[in-house]
Amino acid sequence: MSGDSQLFALFAAPRTLRRRRFAIQSETHLLRLPRASDYHDWRQLRMRSRSFLQPWEPLWNVDDLTERLFRRRIARLNSEFDEGSSIQLFIFLKETNTLAGGITIGLIRRGVAQMCMLGYWMGEPHAGKGHMFAALQLVIPYIFQELRLHRIEAACIPSNNRSASLLQKAGFTKEGHLQKYLRINGQWQDHHLYALLKDDHEAKGN
Repeated sequence: MSGDSQLFALFAAPRTLRRRRFAIQSETHLLRLPRASDYHDWRQLRMRSRSFLQPWEPLWNVDDLTERLFRRRIARLNSEFDEGSSIQLFIFLKETNTLAGGITIGLIRRGVAQMCMLGYWMGEPHAGKGHMFAALQLVIPYIFQELRLHRIEAACIPSNNRSASLLQKAGFTKEGHLQKYLRINGQWQDHHLYALLKDDHEAKGN
């Protein structure tokens, strides 16, 4: 190994170790960074849930589920994690070690903002069983206590009643209507903006 390669490995190892060890968990759920070894379970879940998720996500096709693109995506997510700009997590059911969905702490802004944008998806076989609410109950304290952010935002399409109910149950407040906010399912879609403030969260005894 050359001197430059040894130096790179020396600095890369702590980052890699930190990623491998990073986890937010309870007795029933584990949230951790995606790994290359997750590919087949991820692809299977995404394919099985395609029609279920399509109305709420950007358009994608089967070619987007190749292992090469998955590995490239992980490299990007690892860089964002190291930079502190985004944390994308897979949600696992601990009893069976089953991949159920994903949740993203994205667009992390520091300075005068101290906020982030939350995104999430749940595979069809696991939807409606309380798993995403359990994931939010893990992520929200992490955002406020560990990341020390002041505000969490989330947005959902007005017709996505399940997502709106989830956010309200988790303590989020509807703040406004965003016109043609994101291109979802091939069309620019309006969204409702929800937010949760650290002060409000703590005032409820959390």
